[in-house]
Amino acid sequence: MSKYSNLNSQLIHGGIDGDEKTGAVNVPIFQTSTYKQDGLGKDRGYEYSRSGNPTREALEALIAELEGGIAGFAFASGMAATTAVLSLFKTGDKVIISSNVYGGTFRVLDKVFNNFGLTYEIVETADLKLLEDSLTEDVKAIFIESPANPLLTITDIAAVAEIARKHGVLSIVDNTFMTPYLQRPIALGVDIVVHSATKYLGGHSDLIAGLAVVNDEALAERLWFIQNATGGVLQPFDSFLLIRGIKTLGVRMDRHIENATFIAEALQKTPGVKAIYYPGLPDGQGYAINKKQADGPGGMLSFELDEKYNINKFVESLKLITLAESLGGVESLVCHPSSMTHASIPYEIRQKVGIVENLIRISVGIEDKQDILADLEQAFAKSLEA
Repeated sequence: MSKYSNLNSQLIHGGIDGDEKTGAVNVPIFQTSTYKQDGLGKDRGYEYSRSGNPTREALEALIAELEGGIAGFAFASGMAATTAVLSLFKTGDKVIISSNVYGGTFRVLDKVFNNFGLTYEIVETADLKLLEDSLTEDVKAIFIESPANPLLTITDIAAVAEIARKHGVLSIVDNTFMTPYLQRPIALGVDIVVHSATKYLGGHSDLIAGLAVVNDEALAERLWFIQNATGGVLQPFDSFLLIRGIKTLGVRMDRHIENATFIAEALQKTPGVKAIYYPGLPDGQGYAINKKQADGPGGMLSFELDEKYNINKFVESLKLITLAESLGGVESLVCHPSSMTHASIPYEIRQKVGIVENLIRISVGIEDKQDILADLEQAFAKSLEA
């Protein structure tokens, strides 16, 4: 439990705050691979940085505190974190995944774990009856995103956690889009939370990192073993950068939300925008559920352009907004999910779940919101002329 009642204070002072020995206000970077031992079996708490590093442990303590779990784990990427969590399962097990989920999660299940007999089933997890009806005996986990990537579909997390408990399966939530500043799945009953910390937690597009948090001692022991045995750990300097990024998460997320809400409302009035996906719009899917389980709608939105617009011309005409993979940085980024982040998902599945060719996803940055809108408007105009 945190000693700070306010989350903004927790972001800055949570976990291991500074260095007690020297008085340094920031956690030192312990840039070392190994540690001196005073004799056989006489270490000072550390032996080798794959197994433990003070800088990484400060980060792990921080994310555990922010998410309300008992143990946190820092990995070399979001996919390394997801892979470690999926390694908890065995041949013959099945994992239910959301119908629109990050393409990398689909890919590692489809092309890696499938080879070892861990199977998956794609289910619209927002439909709770459909989800529960899908829980056959071989299902061992439900893996969801809420909001989901890229259609921002909202799933009732507490209801999913309750269904999982009822059937004796684990519930896993990818909380990348929301971060613990806006949504804390463990408090809603979830067993495991994962993050691509590259995104909002880091916040500056300058590191690759992943995190996992659990709220059970047995799960913590198993996940620590997997982390140590497979070795995909986060390095000390990147751990330091991530701790630094988390300190400003609150002020950044507030601005992301302000800007994304402004852009979403403007797009509602834009001719040629066929559909908008944003949890902050009252008439959107899952609005009431998101209001119940999260403290804001986040900074991500997607929209569908009318076919009369040239998608290539649109993205090439953007000047302030950058066409790039990833999300959650201070700069606005746009991507074309069907050819970028979700290209690994077969065309037929993409079409079925709504990841269509004219879908655009925006990670709304913290630039001036009028500048972001002006850039979109001039790109709309140019792509209509093509």
